[in-house]
Amino acid sequence: MPKRTKQTVQLVPIWRFMVMALGLLSLAILLVWRTLNLQILDADRGREFLQGQGNARTIRSESIPAHRGMIVDRHGEPLAVSTPVASIWADPKELIQAMGRVPELARLLELDSASLNKKISSLSSRRFVYLRRHMSPAAAERVLSASIPGVYMQREYRRYYPAGEVVSHLVGFTNIDDEGQEGLELAYNDWLRGTPGSKRVLKDLYGNFVRDLDEGKPAQPGNDLQLTIDLRLQYLAYKELKAALQRSRAKAGTLVMLDSDSGEVLAMVNQPGFNPNNRIEMKLAAMRNRAMTDMFEPGSTVKPFTVVAALESGKFSADSVIDTSPGHIRIGSKTLVDPVNYGTLSLEQMLKKSSQVGISKLSLALNEQWVWDVFQRIGLGRSTGTGFPGESNGILPNHPKWLPIERANFAFGYGLSVTTLQLAQAYGVLASGGVLRPVSLIQQGRKGGEQRVMNEEIARSVTQMLESVIRPGGTGTRAHIDAYRVAGKTGTVHKIVDGGYADDRYLSLFVGMAPASRPRVVTVVTIDEPGSGRYYGGEAAAPVFSRVTGEAMRLLNIAPDAVDEVIADKAAKKKPGSA
Repeated sequence: MPKRTKQTVQLVPIWRFMVMALGLLSLAILLVWRTLNLQILDADRGREFLQGQGNARTIRSESIPAHRGMIVDRHGEPLAVSTPVASIWADPKELIQAMGRVPELARLLELDSASLNKKISSLSSRRFVYLRRHMSPAAAERVLSASIPGVYMQREYRRYYPAGEVVSHLVGFTNIDDEGQEGLELAYNDWLRGTPGSKRVLKDLYGNFVRDLDEGKPAQPGNDLQLTIDLRLQYLAYKELKAALQRSRAKAGTLVMLDSDSGEVLAMVNQPGFNPNNRIEMKLAAMRNRAMTDMFEPGSTVKPFTVVAALESGKFSADSVIDTSPGHIRIGSKTLVDPVNYGTLSLEQMLKKSSQVGISKLSLALNEQWVWDVFQRIGLGRSTGTGFPGESNGILPNHPKWLPIERANFAFGYGLSVTTLQLAQAYGVLASGGVLRPVSLIQQGRKGGEQRVMNEEIARSVTQMLESVIRPGGTGTRAHIDAYRVAGKTGTVHKIVDGGYADDRYLSLFVGMAPASRPRVVTVVTIDEPGSGRYYGGEAAAPVFSRVTGEAMRLLNIAPDAVDEVIADKAAKKKPGSA
């Protein structure tokens, strides 16, 4: 039989037992003492401590959103406003405990249940995640009323654009966080955005709001921004430009209307456009403000300024004539031609017929820097100073030595680039009698910075010459406005393609001023690649000028200056045998 081993039992030393008992007794005594101290011996301090601990668990500091300032037109019509919305967010650590209610939550949020479930599960370690932004307050309240654990609401503001596509290129838009992304929303973002406030609120154990504890720091709304745009003229220009592009099947178009007395932009529209209230199908190419970002060669629209250089030189006067026979001129290896042999032309007739031969001979008779100097003085080749994001400066080259063909091309608008707004500002110099005025998009309440860059007599003389362009026999007869005298210039430019000029792709232009006796409005119209076969500036762009500027005369309450011509025309039609 196996031997039995004796097992010995080790007893815990008495001193260890005593130490443990004493430690537990000390903790009990300390707890009792702390309770007595907080509740009786030092009650005020105890209440402060306990209240602080309770507050730390129930009092929260909440941000009060601030709305952006409004953008309005010159008459106070809203172009951009902020409307209150609500965003639903969740604490995934709380919501993960109620995953069975995710289908219900997805239905309330109009989201896919499986995608929402996956999103919550993948972000379970976070304490904040947006579920849906910018809901209507009523829809957000329905989500909250379901009392789903871990689901909360945040009040915000969303930008809304009442005029939609009509002013979108100029006003721009904000992102989902209400920060400016394009246009004036971006340029004046710091001015427009508000400063959020804050307040202390009491919430229960489940995070539900109980009451406000104080007024806190109120939110400071952003500053309003008033533009120089007249929304009436903007709608008119938008409608007519869009209709013109549809008729001519053109690629794009731009219209700028300027008040020559102040330099203020009254209308600025582009096509194609986009709706800032619905960006689902928004294309990048449609977003840019072509009037200020796109450069082009101005072609014949700068010929009047070459005539200015000729008059300033003293070598020519308003009565000077140029012999354009035999209808073409060879300069170096290039031959420049007119449609027909115009023979001897005065400076006015040269502008009326837009003679390439005449303007080339004129430029070659001048110092090679004189034409460049005039172009530079009227604002070409430099920014208009509006501060608009992405505005182009244009290109005004100044060669150390000009070749004869470069001088001729430059004089009739090739070899330099401008923007539509720059061209409007340049014609504003003629309209104002030789004064260059800073262009403005914002109502500033004061004038300044204007400078005389041209002799007034010369400016008035060239403006008078440009009236002949609209009269019978001129290239811009379709720019005629009943009861108003109009001065202007057509332009038809071959577009550059693959480093050379395309034979079948054109930019059609018309720049005009009305009423010509004392110009108040300057309007520039560009039609990019008209596809209807009518690609001359007098055919594609001039009719748009006529309709828009004619209606602007009425809306701006500008008195007619050609009433006698209208009366005489009516009298002629009443004569026996008249058609």
